[in-house]
Amino acid sequence: MAGRKIRVAALLVSFSMLCAGCGNASTARVQTFTNPIAANANDPWVVFHEGWYYYCYSGQGGVCVAKMENFFDIGTAQAVCVWRPEAGKPYSQELWAPELHFLDGRWYIYVAADDGNNDNHRMYVLEGGEDPLQPFSLKGKLAAETDRWAIDGTVLQLNEKRYFIWSGWDGDTNIAQHLFIAEMDTPWSLRGERVKISSPTYDWEKVGTPYVNEGPAVLQRDGRTYLAYSASGSWTDDYCIAFLELTGEDPMQPESWRKLMLPAMRKSETVFGPGHCSFTVSPDGTQDWMLYHANLESGTGWAGRRGWAVPVRWSADGRPQLGEPAEPGSVWQVG
Repeated sequence: MAGRKIRVAALLVSFSMLCAGCGNASTARVQTFTNPIAANANDPWVVFHEGWYYYCYSGQGGVCVAKMENFFDIGTAQAVCVWRPEAGKPYSQELWAPELHFLDGRWYIYVAADDGNNDNHRMYVLEGGEDPLQPFSLKGKLAAETDRWAIDGTVLQLNEKRYFIWSGWDGDTNIAQHLFIAEMDTPWSLRGERVKISSPTYDWEKVGTPYVNEGPAVLQRDGRTYLAYSASGSWTDDYCIAFLELTGEDPMQPESWRKLMLPAMRKSETVFGPGHCSFTVSPDGTQDWMLYHANLESGTGWAGRRGWAVPVRWSADGRPQLGEPAEPGSVWQVG
């Protein structure tokens, strides 16, 4: 990007802190990368497990997983297609936003799919083994008692219980997308009815129709739980990332969630439509990072989404801070 200002954004961690407990400086892993980190990256999902990063995405006619040493290598990492749907099934087409989770000693992938008609989108569960690069099998549809349109499912683990959170419709018509939660009975089944915990209410959540809340992602620190989500139409420049905070004890109670009044990241002069994020950590576990997609050109909507990564900073009162989207060509440091 000739002419663009190059900005080095070092995390506020000193070299001595990075090496604390390492024994010597040679063991510290301090590396740099340039944003954007991938030329094409819709709904980037990255998880860190036992010293490795795993990138899960839709591709090659199915769901793919790549194993990496660094999360910023999602644009170049070699991936394996771990599952392809059978043709002609309710889950054969439009595989959206798969997420990889390690639960009870096995890997599971949660992915939205349909039969080619978006009105029929539902969440499905794929079951793997101990190695996420090995083939997965379809475990089944994951639905609450009210079996409605559903996409963007994620898992919340809290106080020895698990909950599934996703984006859905109230009825069978797309008037608006809301965030729903249900308790998980097993990694492949839900218990009881869904509960709505967020709807588009602020003006910045209602750019484009139908109105949208989607892409939930859990972020936890020091005993506090936040839920990032994406608001406004994903096809607009004003797609953005916001947070709910769990302030009550029971996540199944809507009043336990408090929506922060302003988005945590929205468009800048050079980057448009930042949204649908996931969170991971640095190799030493001291730094939280967010991966997301965004566009370099205004008005490009779903086309040309690139992958980006920025550190999550924390305010004095313990709230996550994201700031503006990373500038194209900016260099960042992770240790």
